[in-house]
Amino acid sequence: MKLTVQVVLHADDDTETVLGEAVTLIRQELAPETLGLQLQEAKDLLAAVQITVVEHQVAAALACQVTCPDCGVPRRHKDSRPIVMRTLFGTLRLDSPRWWACRCSCPSGTARTLSPLAAMLPERTTPELSYLQARFAGLVSYGLSADLLSEILPLGRVLHATTVRRQVQATAQRLEDELGEEQAVFITGCPAQWAELPRPDLPLVVGLDGGYVHCSAQQSRRDGWFEVIAGKAMPAVGRSSCFGYVQTFDTKPKRRVFEVLASQGMQANQQVTFLTDGGEDIRDVPRYLNPQAEHLLDWFHITMRITVLTQLAKGLRCASEMPVDVVEELQRVKWFLWHGNVVRALHTVDDLTTDLADIDAGRVELDKLAKAMREFGGYLSANACCIPNYAERRLAGEAISTAFVESTVNQVISKRMVKKQQMRWSPRGAHLLLQIRTRVLNDTLTDDYRRWYPAFTHTPDPLNQAA
Repeated sequence: MKLTVQVVLHADDDTETVLGEAVTLIRQELAPETLGLQLQEAKDLLAAVQITVVEHQVAAALACQVTCPDCGVPRRHKDSRPIVMRTLFGTLRLDSPRWWACRCSCPSGTARTLSPLAAMLPERTTPELSYLQARFAGLVSYGLSADLLSEILPLGRVLHATTVRRQVQATAQRLEDELGEEQAVFITGCPAQWAELPRPDLPLVVGLDGGYVHCSAQQSRRDGWFEVIAGKAMPAVGRSSCFGYVQTFDTKPKRRVFEVLASQGMQANQQVTFLTDGGEDIRDVPRYLNPQAEHLLDWFHITMRITVLTQLAKGLRCASEMPVDVVEELQRVKWFLWHGNVVRALHTVDDLTTDLADIDAGRVELDKLAKAMREFGGYLSANACCIPNYAERRLAGEAISTAFVESTVNQVISKRMVKKQQMRWSPRGAHLLLQIRTRVLNDTLTDDYRRWYPAFTHTPDPLNQAA
């Protein structure tokens, strides 16, 4: 059995023109390996069909540009130079003619030649190929993305991991250029205007936490780490959105968080609760983003610090020399903080710090506990205004912990950059990849490409259609 696939053009006047034969298939007998199309045959078919279609598209587009739109005189041909277009179904080399510009549309001092095909195709990579490279690279490594695309698509060339990385960074940089300017304050209007807004939705809960990845400039695995901030915005109804950035590289962290909240439908009269670990690098990010915003210290990080202090106190060999039971006093501190009594908690920590300082120094475990106690006191003092009554919030069913952000850090950062990923990152490379990965996880990368390219099409997820 012999099958020939042809490409037929149906013109507007109902005429049909056979543009050419795409591929010829030969089948002998039915077997599992001969049923339907094989992968290589499908690649050849797609590549052949595309070449035929592109040749007709280019010829039709150039035919419309050959005459001057002002005077109607045909433009004179100067020469032709090939341009390379990288597509999903092959790498195309297209002849791009250069024409002399007509005198009626060429004032003195302007270019005398024009290349209409190069002007119509300013980018050398089609949007769908760029989209797939960005999408796969946001989920798996650059090398695996290149291997996967080369395996299933007739790219017509060897796709290297470096090529995928450059394309991903170019896409992410385009997204970064669209981000608005950073502002110290994003609150606009006055209370009278906020009162006239429609009734807001339930409060938004936003959590921020950090993770660490290896730096490309490090000399060993023990040093050269830099911090990456990840967060998640959770509305009461609807889908949550995650975001991430490298805090030492990003110059617009507040703008980034504000845009995420705006995409969640945040209003000026809507309450927003920010939960962080109280670190200096993210303490000021939630400030002045919303007039109804509140910044709370995560209970999980408080208990972790108290747990570390308790373990250090239990390891003291000179516990009998202490005027008070440190472990018992730390439990009192925890109880005070749980009920929002920051003043009593700070007084107790100060008393413990003084008692530890009065004992003769020189013991390693005692010096370590004294240092940790001083740091814990400074930590509480710096975040005193962000410590609520956790007991009341827990009874009311409100969030008190960033446990949901811990999973976000693992999903956004660790799975792609740390776990089983042994490469080292530059701050810029990690930051740009985070912008692509978060959009892939949020399923918004397709919307970005549709905004850039109105004719961009992407088959939606069948599961989303069913939902």
